[in-house]
Amino acid sequence: MSRICHIELDDANLPPPTPEIEQERKVAMFDLIEENSFALPKRDDRVTPDGPYRVGLSIRDKRLVFDIRTEDDQPAAEFHLSLSPFRQVVKDYWQICESYFDAVKNLPPAQIETIDMARRGIHNEGARILEERLDGKADVDTDTARRLFTLICVLHFGG
Repeated sequence: MSRICHIELDDANLPPPTPEIEQERKVAMFDLIEENSFALPKRDDRVTPDGPYRVGLSIRDKRLVFDIRTEDDQPAAEFHLSLSPFRQVVKDYWQICESYFDAVKNLPPAQIETIDMARRGIHNEGARILEERLDGKADVDTDTARRLFTLICVLHFGG
């Protein structure tokens, strides 16, 4: 399977992120580039450019836009996903993240671990929804979907 070699978020119209959100974004982007699995499936008789791919993520007209380009910046694919299936899980994810960020400052390790387990569960649900929405458009593994979901959260809620 091919991979993502570069990821770019169109966050120009978002408010400045909080330090915690900025850290989430940086970690997700770093981890994504370090290890991912991303390929464009063959469609009918059309030629599908091989990766690695440069991926741009943005939100336009209330839709999540994936702008996929080859490593040498040639257009490879573009697809738009409705944000509706993500709204609740993104909201839940940021709420649990806020609890986690607060817990790290004030609570004992056992309580932090409990909140972190809940956070991972919501994160997994977001990744599952993303994998379903990408079906037939892009092939990704679960870890790649998790990292992309984090970046979708950053775009969806900004700072």
